[in-house]
Amino acid sequence: MAVYTEVTPAQAAALLQQLGLGALLELRGCPGGIENTNYFVSVQASGGARQEYVLTLFERLGFEQLPFYLCLMQHLAAKGIPVPNPAPDASGHILHRLLDKPAALVNKLPGQSVLAPQPAHCAQLGTLLAQMHLAALDYPLQQPNLRGLAWWNQTAPEVLPHLNLAQAALLRSELALQNDLALQPDYQSLPRGAVHADLFRDNALFEGDRLTGVFDFYFAGCDTWLFDLSVALNDWCIDLASGQPDAARSHALLAAYQCLRPLSAAELELLPLLLRAAALRFWLSRLWDWYLPRDAAMLVPHDPTHFERVLRARVAHT
Repeated sequence: MAVYTEVTPAQAAALLQQLGLGALLELRGCPGGIENTNYFVSVQASGGARQEYVLTLFERLGFEQLPFYLCLMQHLAAKGIPVPNPAPDASGHILHRLLDKPAALVNKLPGQSVLAPQPAHCAQLGTLLAQMHLAALDYPLQQPNLRGLAWWNQTAPEVLPHLNLAQAALLRSELALQNDLALQPDYQSLPRGAVHADLFRDNALFEGDRLTGVFDFYFAGCDTWLFDLSVALNDWCIDLASGQPDAARSHALLAAYQCLRPLSAAELELLPLLLRAAALRFWLSRLWDWYLPRDAAMLVPHDPTHFERVLRARVAHT
């Protein structure tokens, strides 16, 4: 999360009035993240209770793209999945306009992120990820993963001039492998649907040791479930210092996921290559943010070398 667009308390209060949510008590910019403007919003509801929301102004996504993300959250919340639920106006619209930008207001989930997860945390995440995949089976909207293969091919030439020879060779070889994989029948037949595509440990919340929900669906899209699983494995089950996979956490996440949705033989065979795909995706996006940054208050881009280490480790284990 970051602040690219400054929102005043009066502007936030006007939106709250439009949505019938109550009086503004506090407006605070959210640190961290890279894509959108985010604020924590405290509201005094009509009954006097204090309620917490997250206000997002979308800096890259347009009005035509956003219904996919917001309606997906609404769809999952309606099925009992603990995700933020967008607040509607009197007409039922959940996509709003603020400062001439698309905006949404969602309830703030309870809990805190666990940044040093143990196998028990990973198991809960694996269960919830499988529940999300199955709950989205009947989600009707379609939108490609906008940070998928097409974006990788488009972005690689922009970051290659900033890389040394070894890094450039790794990027070119992995991109060629993923382009070839995308043409394979086994890959094309993998089960797919609407996926989160960014389910890192800082996008999940716990109260004590209990998982209370996941958020930040603004990289979601239609992709293989195996890619979504690989994204989670590459964050929750990685040693941050070395980039090496942690066997105990990986087993816990995979076992819990497969209790609800067992992987097919083709998925098990292709998992090592999808782990490489997920590492490549985040190495590329971090390279892009690092070398081609945008101005934003409170923005601190992530170090791309972490996912270079993860990618090299996944290559070594394939």
